[in-house]
Amino acid sequence: MLLNTPEFLKYFFPSLVWRKETSKKKIWLTFDDGPSEETTPFILNILKKENIKATFFLIGKKIEKHPHLFKQIISDGHIIGNHSYSHQNGWLCTTSSYLNDIQKCQKLMPQNYLFRPPYGKISPFQIRKIKKRYKIILWDVLSWDFLQNTTTKKIQENVLQNTKAGSIIVFHNNQKSLKNLKPILQETIHKLKTKGFLFSTSW
Repeated sequence: MLLNTPEFLKYFFPSLVWRKETSKKKIWLTFDDGPSEETTPFILNILKKENIKATFFLIGKKIEKHPHLFKQIISDGHIIGNHSYSHQNGWLCTTSSYLNDIQKCQKLMPQNYLFRPPYGKISPFQIRKIKKRYKIILWDVLSWDFLQNTTTKKIQENVLQNTKAGSIIVFHNNQKSLKNLKPILQETIHKLKTKGFLFSTSW
């Protein structure tokens, strides 16, 4: 299992945002794949308790299914980003199909300027097209919270051990990850705070 992003990927795709340069101990907390009927309220409640903001990369068809949760994310002061309309894998579809899927999601969030490719899979040609309009946000710390054959302790240790100033952390905002998030999300945020990290949504 890869615990963080290999350096060679950052070298070959320098136009993507893998982490943020910062002179302070700032980190960027992100959640993919929502909105989700159960998971989104849980996450929003924890973020409110901890008084921090995060960035949510959202799927268009789920926004249409749960518009009230989409509005709640925004009203709570969090940042939203485009995660495509139907979660297409950029390696397995045409660029035309991929771009149309992104645009379909963008119509639901017209002021947005952030995009995260589903599965982190995107071709060089797709990058050239998409970066004209969006900041393409990847990550350097993947929590692996969606795995069902791991432990919550391992998920938490992975995040805590690999996070450093400028890190972009990925958790997931879906039903599949809820079981792993519930026992550890608030505690993980608290431990990151104890390490002196500040949570940012400034991209």
